Amino acid sequence: MRWFGRRGPQEDGAALAGPEAKVAPVAPSAGIAAPAEWKASAAGRLTAGAAGVTQGAVGRALWGGREPAVLVRAGFVGNPVGFRAVKLVAEAAAAVPLVCQDAVRRYEAHPVIDLMRRPNPAQGRAELLEALFGQLLLSGNGYVEAVAPDEGGLPAELHVLRSDRMSVVPGPDGWPVAYDYAVGGRRHRFDMTGSPDPICHIRSFHPQDDHYGLSPMQAAATAIEVHNSASQWSRALLDNAARPSGAIVYRGSDGQGVLSPDQYDRLVSEMETHHQGARNAGRPMLLEGGLDWKPMGFSPSDMEFHETKLAAAREVAMAFGVPPMLIGIPGEATYANYAEANRAFYRLTVLPLVTRVAAALGWWLSEHLGEEVDLKPDPDQIPALAAERDQQWARVSAASFLTDAEKRAALGLPPLKGA
Repeated sequence: MRWFGRRGPQEDGAALAGPEAKVAPVAPSAGIAAPAEWKASAAGRLTAGAAGVTQGAVGRALWGGREPAVLVRAGFVGNPVGFRAVKLVAEAAAAVPLVCQDAVRRYEAHPVIDLMRRPNPAQGRAELLEALFGQLLLSGNGYVEAVAPDEGGLPAELHVLRSDRMSVVPGPDGWPVAYDYAVGGRRHRFDMTGSPDPICHIRSFHPQDDHYGLSPMQAAATAIEVHNSASQWSRALLDNAARPSGAIVYRGSDGQGVLSPDQYDRLVSEMETHHQGARNAGRPMLLEGGLDWKPMGFSPSDMEFHETKLAAAREVAMAFGVPPMLIGIPGEATYANYAEANRAFYRLTVLPLVTRVAAALGWWLSEHLGEEVDLKPDPDQIPALAAERDQQWARVSAASFLTDAEKRAALGLPPLKGA
C-alpha cells in the first residue's frame, strides 16, 4: 500500500499471511514528507472478521459475492443500451485531456506524460484508459499493473487487468496484503506489503463491501433483465407473425368436449407440423367441424411492451449517468435539449469519473517516481464545456479584487515562478 516510508498496517500481520505475502522494508521516497508514526484504524480487524478473515484464513483470496461474467454477458454483450452507455462513458472519459503538474508548475514534458502517452507496446493512452474505465463501469473495480524497470523509478509499462480474474487477499487487519490474478487454474500473486505497489486498485463506492466496488451494471441489473425480456418477447411475436398464442376448443355434435386419443394425437401433430415456428407464421388454419380457435393472452398493445422496454432503457441509462437522448432513446430530442444534455453528461458523469481515476493514478505513479505529481483533467480542452469555461475565465479575469496568483489558483493553474 501507499505508505511512503512509514510502517504500513500489513507489517503487523505479515507473519500470519503465509510465505506468499512476505513484508519488504519500505524505503522513504524523496520529495514526499513522511508522518512521524502510523496509526491503524480501530475498525480494521473488525472489517477483516466481517469478511470471514480469521487467523487461519489470512492470506487467502477473498472473492466478491456476485457473478460479474453473467452481468457482463446480459448487460453489455447482450444489451444494446448497456453496451452503448458503457462505450459512451468510457470513450468520452478516455478522450479527456490530462495535465501533469505539481505544486510549482504545469509540465509540458514529463516522464509521467511520456508513460501515459504509450503505456505499453500494444496500447496507447486512449486504449488503456478506455479499458480501465470500462472495467470500472462493468465491475466497479479497475486494476492497473506496473511493470517495474530493473533500475527502479517509473514503471516501464502499464497494463489494465481484468476485474473478473482479480481477487483481494486481505490481511488480519482488513488491509489487502496481496492480489491474486487467476487464469485457467493458474495463479499469480502480487505482493502489496512493500513499496511501491505493483497494483493500483480503483474501486467505486460500495456501502456493503470493504474490498470491492459496486458497478452501475449491478444497480441496473433488474432494468437490464426487463429490457432483455421485452426484446425476447418482441422477437417471439415477430417469429409468430405478431400473433399471441391461443387455444383450440372442441365442441362435439353431442355436446361432449372430449377428443379421442387418436384425434388428439392427430391434431397435435398437424399443429406442430403446419402451424408452429417462424417458418409457418401467418399460415391459415383449417379447422374441422366442432373445432374453434380462441386467442389467449393480451395483445402487444394491451401489454405495452414497447413502453416498458423504453422505460427499462431509461433506467439503464440513468444508472450509468447517461442522458437517454444521447444513446438514441426517444424523448425531448431538440437541439437545445441535446446540447444541454451533452454538457450535463460531461459535467456530472465524465469529469467526476476522470478526476477520481486520474488522481488515483497520479498518486500511485508518484510513489514509483519518488516525487509527488498530480494528474487531472483539463476542462478547458473539452468542447462540450467550452461555453462554460469561457464564462468562468471572463468572470475571473474581470474580478479586480483578486490578485494574479489568486486568479491562477481559481482557474486551477500553478503559481508563477517567483510569485
